[in-house]
Formats: sequence, C-alpha cells, structure tokens
Amino acid sequence: MQAPEALLRLTEAYLEDLKLTPELGSQRESMRYALTGGKRVRAVICLATTEAAGGDVEVALPAAAALELVHAFSLVHDDLPALDDDDERRGRPSTHIEFGEGVALLAGDALLAEAFRLALTYSTLALVQELVDATLGMIGGQYLDITGVDPDLKELHRLKTGRLFAASVGLGLWAADVPEAEHAPWRAFGEELGLLFQLVDDVLDGDGVAARVGADEARARAGEAAARAHEALAAILADTSVLAAIVDGLAVRTV
Repeated sequence: MQAPEALLRLTEAYLEDLKLTPELGSQRESMRYALTGGKRVRAVICLATTEAAGGDVEVALPAAAALELVHAFSLVHDDLPALDDDDERRGRPSTHIEFGEGVALLAGDALLAEAFRLALTYSTLALVQELVDATLGMIGGQYLDITGVDPDLKELHRLKTGRLFAASVGLGLWAADVPEAEHAPWRAFGEELGLLFQLVDDVLDGDGVAARVGADEARARAGEAAARAHEALAAILADTSVLAAIVDGLAVRTV
C-alpha cells in the first residue's frame, strides 16, 4: 500500500502532464494557474480507496484528477466578486485577480468540462454519474450558502463539502471495479470525511459550527466524525491502513 505522500506525488505528476483540450488556446494558462497548489486530499482519498479495494492506482488517476478539476472549478467561481469575493487563494492572487473576472469564469467552466471529459474515459457510466451527482450536490450547498438560507449546518456541509469527499470514495470504488452491492461499508466511511474536514476547517477559521458552538465543541464533533470513520473502516474486509492514516491527518490538521 502506498503512503498518502506517494499518492500525492502521483497526482501532482498526472496533473502536470495532463493535456488540456487544444481548442481552449491560451485559456489553458488560467486553468493551470487555478490548479496549482492545494492538498489534493480528494484525489489522494480516491487513489487510496482504489488501492485498498484491490484496484490499480494508475487506472484511478483520471478519476482522481477529475475530482481535483471539479474542486478547482468551485474555488475559482467561489472567489469571484459575485460569490465570496476573495482576492487571495493559496497564498497568491485569486484567478480573477490574476486574469480578470471574465477569464476566471471561463476557466472554471473549462475545468468542469475537462473533469467530465476525464470521467468519460472509463467504460462505466456509473463513474460519470457519481461525479455529476457530487458536483450538483456541491453547487446546491453553495446556493444555500450564498442565498442566506439558514439550513442545518450539517446539511449545508454535507452538500457543499461532503458530496465531493464522498465521491472521492465512490470514484475510487468504481475505478477498482468493486460491485455496487459491496459499496455500503465504504460509502459509510466516505460520508464522514466531508463532515470531518469541514468541522476542522471551521475550527481553524473560527466560523461555521465553531462560531455557533465554540471551538472546543466543534473540535469534539470532529473527533466524533473521525471515530465514526474509523468504525466504518473496521467493517471493511481489506487493508484500509492508508485510509485510516488519512482520517487521522484530517482530524489534527492545522492548515
């Protein structure tokens, strides 16, 4: 089993060599700018799931990259003045500050389309459906966030953050050709990942759940989500040690 650091290196190498559609022309510069940096957590989870399920990591790389392209699309659009209006992303100017709002909007659109192009390289449409459903769920969560609707924060996080994390596991299973009848314990694990990530994010940023219930309570809830994730992994008859290590890393992260 490959460590998360090794899976991260595989992801970075694949993204660096990824051939974007030639018709996009110089638009590809802004797309690559938007893709630079980040923890690649979703891609690493996808690859680790595939390997734990007995699949080939190399086969899963397009699916893992598709996740990162969807994530990058969401960040580019989130940063626009019409949404979160953030001028900085990952320690440097946001894509719309660097290239202008129009180009950034198109860059996000193109990243999303390229993600689906990658997903379509697989023989099973179930993998494409997984990515589509997760993307729509994420957009639905973002809609709740920007329209001032005040839903249960757990539901907001399940959509805006959790759907793509859950899909990281789902795409990994499809890439490993795991029969759908065997997905349940893996998906129970995947459902906890987004909640865990977002709770720790809220603690670090001092908003969301942490702003409502306090940092200590939010951190405690993150610990409970991590515990449930470990319980789900324990029910899987496979070597899930790398996935367990990823959970532990998410639970204690400081950035």
